[in-house]
Amino acid sequence: MKSSSWQQKELAFLILYAVVFYTMVIRRSLQLSHDHYSKLYGLRPGWIAHRLNDVSDAQWRNFRGNLPILTMVFGIFTLVASMLRALYCLKAKGMSIVWLVISLAYLSYLHGACVIFIFTIASANFLLVKICGRKKYFSFALWIFNLSFLLCNRIYDGYPFSSFGQSWVYLDNFRGNFRWHICFNFVVLRMISFGYDYHWADQYNRFDQKKHIQRCVHCSSGKTCYLLLQERSVPNDKFSFSIYLCYLVYAPLYIAGPIISFNAFASQLDTPQKNYSSREVAWYGLRWLFSLFLMELMSHFFYYNAFSISGVWKQLSPMDIFIIGYGVLNFMWLKFFLIWRYFRFWSLINGIEAPENMPRCVNNCYNLESFWKNWHASFNKWLVRYVYIPLGGAQKKLLNVWVIFTFVAIWHDLEWKLLSWAWLTCLFFIPEMLVKSAATAFQVKGAFREFVFRELSAVSGAVTITCLMVANLVGFVIGPSGINWLVSEFLRKEALPILGGMFISFYVGTKLMFHISDAKQRRNQSR
Repeated sequence: MKSSSWQQKELAFLILYAVVFYTMVIRRSLQLSHDHYSKLYGLRPGWIAHRLNDVSDAQWRNFRGNLPILTMVFGIFTLVASMLRALYCLKAKGMSIVWLVISLAYLSYLHGACVIFIFTIASANFLLVKICGRKKYFSFALWIFNLSFLLCNRIYDGYPFSSFGQSWVYLDNFRGNFRWHICFNFVVLRMISFGYDYHWADQYNRFDQKKHIQRCVHCSSGKTCYLLLQERSVPNDKFSFSIYLCYLVYAPLYIAGPIISFNAFASQLDTPQKNYSSREVAWYGLRWLFSLFLMELMSHFFYYNAFSISGVWKQLSPMDIFIIGYGVLNFMWLKFFLIWRYFRFWSLINGIEAPENMPRCVNNCYNLESFWKNWHASFNKWLVRYVYIPLGGAQKKLLNVWVIFTFVAIWHDLEWKLLSWAWLTCLFFIPEMLVKSAATAFQVKGAFREFVFRELSAVSGAVTITCLMVANLVGFVIGPSGINWLVSEFLRKEALPILGGMFISFYVGTKLMFHISDAKQRRNQSR
């Protein structure tokens, strides 16, 4: 009882601290936006309270600006696909042709004549898989092929048609409205997924389906979890050219994902998902609209991203830099949350359930592993299945994180600041993995030892969040050239109290996350 009473008092204090902390952050953010708006880039007249709107982020600006036309287009696509499925009772092969035709029209608008590059590379990959898919050297050949095009697409900026001769020059006038090689990064992931799923198709011992259904709460209830869809091999006839191309360019998931494995896609193309009812899909869409309104409020009142791209943060105090960095991280999370959930919503309506990319709020992650499992979660699942496990999994974890994060950085773009972000993240991962290994071996017995262990875990969480903030500031705000400036700025005598306050805030936040986790465990046990 004493422990329960103490935890209730601690929770009340933590909530009070959080309220004070966010009140301070919001007030200071409003003041900074008001004082510096004239120096910021990317602000446009808004529609809320006559305020300017921060549309400085190109990705968000393009998505937000094209939202009406995207919604209309996907509405028409959905109507056509649903009518044809119902009229002709189409299964995987028929629906693959329907979606391939629809997606081809979509890609022609996006990329114009550049669809030639997409289908040429995709066809070559299909031939590689079919010819070498059962060979021992297949993994090496698949990665060399796809990495080569991933790099060359960026280096040669999507291959101007003029480089192939004067007779092709006129096609450079029909390159569409969206750079094809940016979207092709996702196509590369799908090509690798198709290759490995075909390579593993005859290895029946890779996954024990019956044992999984017995252990999985989701599957034992009559539904089908994503892990089962991903690991369960599909029949050989599903590895056809039409289903393969449909998978690569499936319109709802083409631009931004979420990323889905070939096995999961092909099985749902045959039998549409039943995990979400029509009512649940509608509720999912309404929640998305509410989240969009939150983003509009944030971009009208807090100009975090405009501060980061305008360079004004260099003129601010350490406290203000922390607030801007924290705000940018939250802005990025909400931006990707909205983009990914929008496309997943349309995929759900059409019977394909892709993994949720942002299953947990960015402010509810206190270690790097949980952060990366819940930020672009579908990419994390892809990396685990097609990179981490083939490289040796947990047995070579310390080495694998370097390979994986280097690949992630290169996959995003060829920039030094992204490589710096990746390698900083790897450096921060090492102590966390060592501490976790020690904690697993250490048996906590007795109330006092449990209390000490919980406090040390909270301190460790605060350190991790600090490292995460630094890595993301370097990767997305100040760049690698700003590391020395950041260190010197925060290690000044007058900045040390701010650093201490940040650490205490992260410590309190970590303990609050512990209470949230405990509440979830109690709720699950009571079911």
